[in-house]
Amino acid sequence: MIVKLVIVMLLITAGCSSRGAYEGFQSSKRFECSKLPPSSQYDECMHNANKSYDQYERERKESRRQ
Repeated sequence: MIVKLVIVMLLITAGCSSRGAYEGFQSSKRFECSKLPPSSQYDECMHNANKSYDQYERERKESRRQ
């Protein structure tokens, strides 16, 4: 419940921009990662959750070209 509230607050604060939505989802992912025990699965989860919006956009555009 708290995670959803944080996401909503981030979206409102960010003016519901794509970047704001992405950052809200990443925050939620980091919270979910924190529930995992320390392991390679946790490390991979955090690596994906900490991907910058700019990196995400580059990868998204590359995948559309293929």
